[in-house]
Amino acid sequence: MTTRSKGPAAGFGWLKNGFNAAFSHPKPLLGGAALLLVACFLPTLITMPFQYHAMSAGTPPSPIIFIGSMVFSMLFGLALIPLYAGYLQLVDAAERGLPSRASDIFKPYRDGNAWRLIGYGVAMFVVYMVFFGLILAATGGSIVGWYMQAIAAQASHQLPPALPAGFGITVTLFMLLGLLMMGFYAISLGQVALRQRSVISAMSDGLIGALKNALPLLVFALSVLLAWIVVTIAMALVVLVLALVGKLVAPWLALVLIIPIYIAVLLTAFTVGFGAMYHLWRDVCDDDVVPDLVQVTAA
Repeated sequence: MTTRSKGPAAGFGWLKNGFNAAFSHPKPLLGGAALLLVACFLPTLITMPFQYHAMSAGTPPSPIIFIGSMVFSMLFGLALIPLYAGYLQLVDAAERGLPSRASDIFKPYRDGNAWRLIGYGVAMFVVYMVFFGLILAATGGSIVGWYMQAIAAQASHQLPPALPAGFGITVTLFMLLGLLMMGFYAISLGQVALRQRSVISAMSDGLIGALKNALPLLVFALSVLLAWIVVTIAMALVVLVLALVGKLVAPWLALVLIIPIYIAVLLTAFTVGFGAMYHLWRDVCDDDVVPDLVQVTAA
């Protein structure tokens, strides 16, 4: 297939279209985001009692519990990949004017496509680790030793060690990797979820598409940063006002008002984020035609 290269302004357009999608189809998209948010927090709710018990006892968790929690969280994270794909399909249906319901995020499980999407998640994890390892190898790996020393210093209530040589270069490379992987993930997930591409083909499309659109991805990241700063300032002002209300009326009233506002912001962030991912994919790959469909049409 052919991936398109877009101009720098497309990065801002992806974010704008993400907001448009969220507010144009609030019922299915916010409802789906609520279901997805609950699913994402389930591992924390399950492992939290063990962490709380260790903290209350004043002892670190046993290695078995720690490793078990990590493995459980990783496996559950892979099980969430089909829900991400289902939410992207929900956004696609809503934007194309097709019937859409919040429960459609579970469609990949109902249709039997979950294992292919979980395989995609495993492949993406391997790619992340490979790129991560390449950066550490290229910079000498000193940051790993520094991180371990910092953890040990924190455990013994000592000052952290000085930053290693090349720390700034390593951080810069990780930021560039994050920028690339943002486009890589959005495009490849769109291909595997919306165009039924094979995992390898979807990841190839994602890598090529991200490299072709590095500049608009940078503009998109900067747009997200600016939008998040505005939202943070607005939230701080709202919390300040509610805190004053709580002092004048009752402290519990401020808490009751802050929690739904926080949940609303979180749901909107989910919806806008996936809407932007969808429009990024659509700008780069939406004219792709599945070969099998071409053969059926020709027949």
